[in-house]
Amino acid sequence: MPPIDTATQLCAVIGNPVGHSLSPAIHNAAFDVEELNFVYLAFAVSDLGAFLAGMRAMEGFRGLSVTIPHKQAVIEHLDEIDPLAAKVGSVNTITRERGRLIGSTTDGLGTLRAFADAGVVLAGKRILFLGAGGAVRAVAFAMADEARAASITLLGRSRAKVQALADDLAVKTPARVATGTVGEDIRAAMATHDVIVQGTPLGMAPEFIGQTCVPAESLRPDHVVFDMVYRPGRTRLVEDAEAAGCTVVPGIEMLIQQAGLQFETWTGRQAPIAAMRAAAWAKLGEGVTTRQTREVER
Repeated sequence: MPPIDTATQLCAVIGNPVGHSLSPAIHNAAFDVEELNFVYLAFAVSDLGAFLAGMRAMEGFRGLSVTIPHKQAVIEHLDEIDPLAAKVGSVNTITRERGRLIGSTTDGLGTLRAFADAGVVLAGKRILFLGAGGAVRAVAFAMADEARAASITLLGRSRAKVQALADDLAVKTPARVATGTVGEDIRAAMATHDVIVQGTPLGMAPEFIGQTCVPAESLRPDHVVFDMVYRPGRTRLVEDAEAAGCTVVPGIEMLIQQAGLQFETWTGRQAPIAAMRAAAWAKLGEGVTTRQTREVER
């Protein structure tokens, strides 16, 4: 990294808690390989208004990643948000432009990049979502609105939460939307869908490691499986999907690709995705698989 000086541009991630974040490793690796005078830090923030007022006042503060629990609350403090973020109702990226704070969302678009990188075309596909949380919401909107999925089915535990998301998608996107519950409808739904997006905490270390809500016997070789959980990098669902011959999109690719979009917004340069991927997997502590070992762009 270049030495930090008065010209250094600051970027950061805010959340509460935020100590587990891989974002500093990912972004600082990108700044390093591109030899940019930027630095990326992590801040645990409770007083959101005060923090964003400080960002607005600081000439050298270029960009901000926003994570739980602030993705919705930041909106009232911003000067502008982009159309997709307005539809989704959350912001995960803030860019400071001449004292103005502009919000956007890269979670869904980053996921689309991850699918494209895996050679998966989503247009016309029938997509099954498990869960109805914030991350599912962002990805569902991107797949419905940007990727032009043929249909979307949402399965979750809370009928009210699932229906609220379904109603939003039906009104704001062209996709056909259906709903159900994981326990009652998953086997039938998997038989009629092309892409499975797992957005529940099941499989996540340490509380839910080894758990899955997807019946292994329902997986087919023509399924595309995306598990949003990336701790551990190989969840029970990923292992089952690989054993069934499915195309698997690793959950950490969502984090990497959305960070790449943030990098491009803040710097105006193409993101060095290979360097960011290597940093993410190294920080995760699981090594780098053959697929993830690519020559760093430079």
